[in-house]
Amino acid sequence: MDTIKQVTKKLQRATAEAIEQFSMIEAGDRIMVCLSGGKDSYTLLDMMLHFQKVAPISFEIIAVNLDQKQPGFPVEVLPNYLNNLGVNYKIIEKNTYKIVMEKTPEGKTTCSLCSRLRRGTLYEAARDLKCNKLALGHHRNDILETFFLNFFFAGKMETMPPKFKNDAGDLIVLRPLAFCNESDIETYATMMQFPIIPCNLCGSQENLQRKKVKQMIADWETEFPDRNTIMMHALQNVYPSHLLDHNIYDFDALESKIDETLVS
Repeated sequence: MDTIKQVTKKLQRATAEAIEQFSMIEAGDRIMVCLSGGKDSYTLLDMMLHFQKVAPISFEIIAVNLDQKQPGFPVEVLPNYLNNLGVNYKIIEKNTYKIVMEKTPEGKTTCSLCSRLRRGTLYEAARDLKCNKLALGHHRNDILETFFLNFFFAGKMETMPPKFKNDAGDLIVLRPLAFCNESDIETYATMMQFPIIPCNLCGSQENLQRKKVKQMIADWETEFPDRNTIMMHALQNVYPSHLLDHNIYDFDALESKIDETLVS
């Protein structure tokens, strides 16, 4: 069984690889770490605080939680945790829960609207707090699941990039846990005894397509060990000329080049 030291090292190595490979952090950055109260965001904050201590460059961190006014949300948990940790933080209050429940038809999932409202609120908070980057707690399993959700149900090959610029072009969004296994995060969160706050929106929905895709990937991993690693490598090893998208490969130019060769 892994010890806390072993799991910590695994997560730190995976996070360091993502930070380095995708050039996530630069000197002088002010990074907003989004903290939901789940295992992923607690782990993200721990990793970011570790690299803030050991990195050869200086950057700032501010932890931000969005209190969506979900019924029964324990408002004291995160402030108590962050105060004990000595971390600079901000709690934002916005009743997105009410909006989501009013706007989502009965029987439909709340994830899309909830995510959109939450993302817009967090972007605005990052601007108000003078942050140039914000970090989210999505991990390797989230990236793979999102790829297959888009592939099977949205008809597109797209997933969560480890680093991207928002549509307004004024913020960089980071996913430092992009190479971390969810199972390692679960083990770490249990060993660290994080005060987990359950979600009454996404976490309470049983018939999500994401849960079905998650189970499918888990079954593949059981039958073919290391399948997740291979799939992550595939997402970093793309050949546009061997796909069918005219927007990323100029098939017309290829025909012209062949004609020019014949003429010459």
